[in-house]
Amino acid sequence: MNPDVIILAGTIHTMNGRPAWSPAPQAVAVQDGMIAAVGTRADAAGWPAAEVIDFGDAVLAPGLVDCHMHPVLGLELTRGCDLSGAADLAAVRALLRAEAAATAPGEWVRGWGLDPNAFGSAAGHRDLIDDAVSGRPCLIRLFDGHSALASSRALEIAGVTGPRSFDQAAEVVCDGSGRPTGLLLEAAAVELVAGVMPAESFNERKARLAELLTQFSQSGLTGAHVMDCGGDSLELYRALEDETDGGLPLRLRISPWCMPGSSEKEWHGLAGQIGAGGRRWQVAGIKLFVDGTVDNGTAWLFEPDAYGESVAPFWPRPEQYAEAVRYFAGHGIPTATHAIGDAGVAAVLEAFESLPPGAPAAVHRIEHLETIPDGLIGRFSRSGLIASMQPTHCTHYSRADHSDNWSVRLGTERANNAWRCADLRAAGTTLGLGSDWPIAPFEPLPILADAQLRRRSGRPDEPPIVPGQALSALQALEGYTSHAARAAGEEEVSGSITVGKRADFTVFDVDPLAVAPDDLARARVLATFVDGQAQHSAVQHSAVGARGQRLA
Repeated sequence: MNPDVIILAGTIHTMNGRPAWSPAPQAVAVQDGMIAAVGTRADAAGWPAAEVIDFGDAVLAPGLVDCHMHPVLGLELTRGCDLSGAADLAAVRALLRAEAAATAPGEWVRGWGLDPNAFGSAAGHRDLIDDAVSGRPCLIRLFDGHSALASSRALEIAGVTGPRSFDQAAEVVCDGSGRPTGLLLEAAAVELVAGVMPAESFNERKARLAELLTQFSQSGLTGAHVMDCGGDSLELYRALEDETDGGLPLRLRISPWCMPGSSEKEWHGLAGQIGAGGRRWQVAGIKLFVDGTVDNGTAWLFEPDAYGESVAPFWPRPEQYAEAVRYFAGHGIPTATHAIGDAGVAAVLEAFESLPPGAPAAVHRIEHLETIPDGLIGRFSRSGLIASMQPTHCTHYSRADHSDNWSVRLGTERANNAWRCADLRAAGTTLGLGSDWPIAPFEPLPILADAQLRRRSGRPDEPPIVPGQALSALQALEGYTSHAARAAGEEEVSGSITVGKRADFTVFDVDPLAVAPDDLARARVLATFVDGQAQHSAVQHSAVGARGQRLA
């Protein structure tokens, strides 16, 4: 063994599921981007290496991987003013007035991250924003990423004057006279307006993506499962990697969308993208949807919500979704299906339960699972499907007293079945965790904390939301490490600090398995490594050469 680098830390969490080491490991040797040895500091003294990096009392863990996010799509979804902190309509209007004043004449006013709870009991309507933007074209993305509110001028420019028909369960919401209210539900409807807005140049988007990926790395991420691949996404990743000597600062596993109305010919085209990629990014799966969101009334529930909504599947003919599943599963292509409502989750389970025997091995997952009854928990576990969930969707957008829009729509019984992370883990389900950025913030440490607290970290006065569904510290960390690797079908090469696996690490200034969750949320990420190469370093660590000379 001739390691390129040896990394030392006070505590190393291997996350390999084996009994605790004795003595505990404090050293990892890296050779050619892979883990070559794991041992004690005494062991490391006998390993030859070109470089030794000593993080002292810090804690080293497998690199954190976000199991669900949208880097390129998020570039578009986060243009304009951030409305996520607006608690009421007055705050929304004030932010929009300021954004309009700062926007050049003739340009669109944009906003994003709007929580529908800000409207109170009122429905989103263009009249609520028209005067705030002085009659200019404006498009506001709601926080769920599945809906938007357009101003009157924006609708006029887009030629949206009434209802439209779509291949998916999308809607241009209209009043009793058939006039659009400005509320646009699901991608096809939103695109009617978004498609006529001026677009950023390729180079502008590339620069923003580079900064975003750097921020991901600084937050502690060494990888992400990217749940979209629209437009020129692959060209952006390729161009960015070509400009960077060491490659992207984290690994990206990308899944293009398969949407309603698509044919087998189009499925074949999507299948042809599998394997495309570069040094640290690759198209590795397919993303599907069976419903929308509870908050905008497009989830798929067994029973209607409080407003009589959320009863329609995203695929108007659900059997076509099942046909798509059979096609991709039959070709050994991993899938991830967005399913939020109980009926949506049941439909995905049925599609996979009905697959003919002998399908090629591949990882298949369900994303979100926001409300599911007892009967689906055991069924989910028996299916072999993987759950991918976002703890901060629960802690940021619902409330323990059920006064939020999500809970009001569902009613008490279904709201009490919210984000059943603990029950799924108890049933033996693999559970990957993530942010769904830009739907919620991407920083992983607060997410790890919220998964344990079932409330927003840093707000101890807030009551927890269905506290029985809290994860343990170990389960939360597994969701970003060992279970994240299983969710990608990569447990043989990542997810634990094990000889022969990738040398991807995250270094903490606290122990994520021992520190109080609120303190974890405030903790620092000291460094991230991908392929054994530092991508982010927040401290002046001790680095010593093989012959004893100080390197840093």
